[in-house]
Amino acid sequence: MAKETLKQRAYHIIKNKIISCEYLPNTLLNEEKLREEVHASRTPVRDALSRLEQENLIQILPKKGIMVAPLSIREINMIHEARMLLEPYAVENYAKKIPEERLQYYHNIFGKKSTQNNMNPFYEIDNEFHQEFMDATGNEYLLNMYERVFNQDCRLRILSGVKSEARIAQTQIEHFEIIDACIQKKWAEAAEAMRKHLVCSKQAALEAILEERDIPL
Repeated sequence: MAKETLKQRAYHIIKNKIISCEYLPNTLLNEEKLREEVHASRTPVRDALSRLEQENLIQILPKKGIMVAPLSIREINMIHEARMLLEPYAVENYAKKIPEERLQYYHNIFGKKSTQNNMNPFYEIDNEFHQEFMDATGNEYLLNMYERVFNQDCRLRILSGVKSEARIAQTQIEHFEIIDACIQKKWAEAAEAMRKHLVCSKQAALEAILEERDIPL
């Protein structure tokens, strides 16, 4: 039981550092330093790395080591294709199941003018907001699909936000349009607002990634 707990802990710590972009795409990781950071021995860390490789969050490169998976143009296209299929569907068909007080909670947050200098709280709310609609489906198959998309999308949204603080402000407006339509129980309009938001998110991600050098296609 203790060994399993260590494996889980190592996995979650490293994974969170990757999806929060503390470990940026294309960064080379040192296994010994990882063991020091997560306070675990070789076996739990290697187990965590094996799982993360299966989730396409890291790449094991022969003679080079461990690299945080890059975010290519192809990856961005695939992520947003999946999101476009999942999230508007969830909004239109299941947002009505979200309690009124939760809808009002988001309405209040996104209705306020952002004055945050620290962007981390925004990303936490952003993640929570999108997950809320998927959780409303109660469909384990959709949720499993979304979890994999979510891991990569967290990195995209953080990188595009870091590249342009104006994008964060615009995202808040787009979120408000989605939730405002939900408050009015205009589910088709809310789904369309989600589609527009995803188009803007994809564009921001592409612009951010294309500013980097040697971007794979």
